[in-house]
Amino acid sequence: MKHRDTLLNELQSSTHTFDVVVVGGGITGAGIAREAAGSGLKTLLVEQRDFAWGTSSRSSKMVHGGLRYLGSGQYRLTRDAVTERQRLMAEAPGLIEPLRFMMPHFQRQFPGPRLFQILLRIYDRISRTHSRQFLTPGQTMQWIPGLNTEKLTGASGFTDAVTDDARLVQRVITEARQDGAWCLNYVKAQKVLRKDGQVSGLELKAEGDTATFTVTTPLIINATGVWADQLQQPDSDEKPMTIRPLRGSHLVLPWHKLPVSCSVSLFHPDDKRPVFAFPWAGTTVLGTTDLDHTESLDKEPRIAEEEIGYLLRVSNSLFPGAAVSRGDILSTWAGVRPVVTGAKSTAGPKAPSKESREHEFREDKGLITIAGGKLTTFRLIAREALARGLGGAERLRPEKDPVFKSAIASRRPANISHQNWQRLTGFYGSDLHSVLQAGPMVPVSDDAASGTVPGELLWAEVVWACKHEDVKHLDDLMLRRTRLGLIAPEGGAALLPLVRQHCQNILNWNDEHWQAEETRYLALWREAYSLPGRSEPTHAV
Repeated sequence: MKHRDTLLNELQSSTHTFDVVVVGGGITGAGIAREAAGSGLKTLLVEQRDFAWGTSSRSSKMVHGGLRYLGSGQYRLTRDAVTERQRLMAEAPGLIEPLRFMMPHFQRQFPGPRLFQILLRIYDRISRTHSRQFLTPGQTMQWIPGLNTEKLTGASGFTDAVTDDARLVQRVITEARQDGAWCLNYVKAQKVLRKDGQVSGLELKAEGDTATFTVTTPLIINATGVWADQLQQPDSDEKPMTIRPLRGSHLVLPWHKLPVSCSVSLFHPDDKRPVFAFPWAGTTVLGTTDLDHTESLDKEPRIAEEEIGYLLRVSNSLFPGAAVSRGDILSTWAGVRPVVTGAKSTAGPKAPSKESREHEFREDKGLITIAGGKLTTFRLIAREALARGLGGAERLRPEKDPVFKSAIASRRPANISHQNWQRLTGFYGSDLHSVLQAGPMVPVSDDAASGTVPGELLWAEVVWACKHEDVKHLDDLMLRRTRLGLIAPEGGAALLPLVRQHCQNILNWNDEHWQAEETRYLALWREAYSLPGRSEPTHAV
């Protein structure tokens, strides 16, 4: 596959024609590029920031059917999501992994075990599995040590799945590229070009450039999430799509501070929304909130003080002995959901958690705009978008064709655990052999100079990302290609000299460039991934 800069130079030097241009490099856009390229369409994907920069790296990491959507009567959404969950777990084990969920039940607290077991019975029937169970208080404590036992009557258990959302996007983009798609980050869609009202092309501009360039295409699919209305034509006859940006924020804790081996859920006492504590990447995550996001969409979203208090309250309600406080928090993240909302009623807007998570389309003479939807159903959304744009599904590859090609079988190195081998296979698929040859097969945690870095990330993965995964800024590497900025103390500040040692020459950054990127990254981490008002780290970096 050609290097990003080579592709960009080719696009800028002459006009190219594509069957479809996808705008937006999150999971929806990546899925569309993957289905389009797999169907033999000449495909270009452009993303104004980094791949998965927006919601697709800041989700709750759940690949699930949405049990609460079933409870609110959204049967079709649940059915589609459960079917896709099963398919993704079968295609990419190690990337999409089953996770046990536990819902404790307390006296006189909604939902009661009988109602919840009825929902789980339907949930199992949809997925054609049997994962539900009811646990006595004693069995519950074996699963969830430290759980609040006051008025505990038992727990309901079931299975969904969890992923690394940014890595999922990267893997889908890799599959699209292997089928011929051109995928470029840090290239912004400036203007839709039309001829006699129909889409004829797209004006683009790369980051750092002043000049624009154009590509020719009869079909543009706008998958930019909360930015979707920026490409919509204000004078179009089509009804505009109204997007309600809703923020969901999370806290990341050291696993030893809140050691959970499953996802533990509770309806929050403030608003009766389900909130989770779940294990992820060697840490424990608390989430999520659901609030209107009123800040500029061009700024990195960040957690608010009220959200920190909201999540700590539910943590200390579930696990009073852990006494989790602000000082325990490793990092935070906040994502903005692109929820499509209807007209306001006389009673005012719906509560955020009551808004539908169904996706919607807007079609405007060759411009297809998507918003809403769930991470889990990205493949279905992608195929529907393409079918609308192409006038039917006849040109699409067979529905049964997999999203992910099978990984090439190879022998597990002796110094890599079975669990890490499965993760690596799921993360990199057919690239795994090349990844392991890219750099030292030594865990980053073995070299941590300060603090403990959880997980089994290898330096070979870090080097591979710098060589082959379009790292343009240090935050691309620390927050999305790897998750060091989320799971290491102070955003991995103490690791940066080692990261520099492994990566500076590969990235071809001189000392001045590296220092500027390091300063930029640490400022960004403090602003959007730390606690509000946290000062700079006291140690030198």
